[in-house]
Amino acid sequence: MTKNTLVLSLLNLIIAFGQSPNQPSVSMPAPLARVLTDYEKAWSRKDAAALAQLFAGDGFVLSSGAPMVRGRDAIRRAYTGAGGPLSLRAVAFATEGNIGYIIGAFGDRPGAPDRGKFTLTLRRDPSGQWLIMSDMDNGNSR
Repeated sequence: MTKNTLVLSLLNLIIAFGQSPNQPSVSMPAPLARVLTDYEKAWSRKDAAALAQLFAGDGFVLSSGAPMVRGRDAIRRAYTGAGGPLSLRAVAFATEGNIGYIIGAFGDRPGAPDRGKFTLTLRRDPSGQWLIMSDMDNGNSR
């Protein structure tokens, strides 16, 4: 193998590992899908109170580059003024009893390139509603 071939091969590997194609979306049962659609609606309306109500009382927001936020009141305060166009899609999910998770991606609108990814851990309350226990997200740009 020539030196140029080796360099080109290494550059191709670096580029390949630096890019991640969009993962395919998956359909979820309605009670889980509601978590994402309610989040989209509240975020789009910049409704911090509605966003906070999607979380368990002792839930967490774990945003990239920001301190950890815990509890509905703190989440409401942290999200005050935040929001705008948002499209969420699930790429994986599972539930076992009253615990679940959704792994997904987000963008500005359906069909647009993903701007980032997220994990939601969920806990089902006694009424059967899925609430967000933790929301961890980060953008795709470096």
